[in-house]
Amino acid sequence: MEMTIFVLPISMLLFLVLFFGIGFILNMLLRMSWIMAIVYPIIALFIIDKVRFIEYFTNTKDSFISLGNELSQLATADVLILSSGLAGAIIAGVTMKVLRKKGYQMF
Repeated sequence: MEMTIFVLPISMLLFLVLFFGIGFILNMLLRMSWIMAIVYPIIALFIIDKVRFIEYFTNTKDSFISLGNELSQLATADVLILSSGLAGAIIAGVTMKVLRKKGYQMF
């Protein structure tokens, strides 16, 4: 499936805003500034891989081989979109650090 030039920036912006928002809310509730930046790679692997989570424990070797194949076959657009989601998660952590440093207390 090919992605048009209009879909890529919109998808990147959506992932950035989505994971910034989720990260910001999680940071407020859990008071852990980098929680979403730590959890995001796991979420990205769920998006990329077609193997069920339990199979990483029951059929470890084949699951990780499948994951390696999927990662090597990612298109540039997919990498850009997933990277913008990670950037949103990191920006959420930085934002919370700055807000807490300036005296704002969340919950």
